Amino acid sequence: MSRRIPRDGDTFITKDNFIFYVFGYEHPKDRVIAFLKYIPANYKALFKIKLLKKTWKKRKLELVRAEKLYTAKNYSAFLDAFKKKFPDYVYHCPFRGKDVISVPLKSVKKVYVPSECLQALLRKKRKSRLEKLAVKLLTLLSKKSKVPLENFGLHGSLALSMHTAESDIDFVVYGAKNFRKVEKTVERLVKKNVLEYVFTKRLDMVRRYRGRFKDKLFVFNAVRKHEEVKIKYGRFKYFPVKPIKFYCEVKNDTEAMFRPAIYGVKNYVPINRESILTENMVPDKVNSMIGYYRNVAKKGERIRVSGMLERVEHAKTGKISFQVVVGTATNEDEYIWPL
Repeated sequence: MSRRIPRDGDTFITKDNFIFYVFGYEHPKDRVIAFLKYIPANYKALFKIKLLKKTWKKRKLELVRAEKLYTAKNYSAFLDAFKKKFPDYVYHCPFRGKDVISVPLKSVKKVYVPSECLQALLRKKRKSRLEKLAVKLLTLLSKKSKVPLENFGLHGSLALSMHTAESDIDFVVYGAKNFRKVEKTVERLVKKNVLEYVFTKRLDMVRRYRGRFKDKLFVFNAVRKHEEVKIKYGRFKYFPVKPIKFYCEVKNDTEAMFRPAIYGVKNYVPINRESILTENMVPDKVNSMIGYYRNVAKKGERIRVSGMLERVEHAKTGKISFQVVVGTATNEDEYIWPL
């Protein structure tokens, strides 16, 4: 990871053969904050979690995966397991005052950057049926949206060369404006019956990020371009205040498609007595660390939120603001629901 910054969605395999996904864009020096995706089968007994019955193969390496990737219970189990066996993978963040999963760069064996994985596939001479479909889909979306193919990337099992005939096409779009263009292009192609949406989860109809191309499922999400990464690790300190539940209106959705998903909000209305706040503590921002709540509401729409109120302190100026975080890994009852 010698590039300017590890970005959300980059994938890496460690020297111990764990496969992690980079989380967000704020990382300590010489480390990367990440979440665990695939566990080497020989270490599965270390993790006290429910695993999927399916296994994955990367050459001779057999891998397993948690049934649910991002829950407070599983995150705690991951932390406990790493503390016992791989303590280097745990880092005490002084700016959040808690332990997080963060892998030292020296422990990273190989990095899979979505844009580079796509370019490698385009150069590949002998492609599987799934790889051919992926190239055809992304070439179509690039042409119709006028977003250059260089601003697309491959994610998931295809990027890792771990795919099977049953795998889906998981891809990313770099840049907020590019993502919106691709989003509208998918909508137009659905109306023309070239693509179709797939709605199986509660928020699928709102997010419209899952679909089918020919007989193959696809999923797409957004990743910031390097110039869109404004935040820097250590610039702010975060202090949890209390869990709250409330209604509000989205006033800014320009960063809602990324992870963390950032919603500027206004018109705070508490749902219960515990959520009544003094005027100076009312949050102006909702951040979702859970990818599922990306892009669930547009500007002007109302949402219901359950999360942790945080006091945010600028490390240099001392300026104070308040935000709500969904996905603190401390409480399962955190969400963003559109109204």
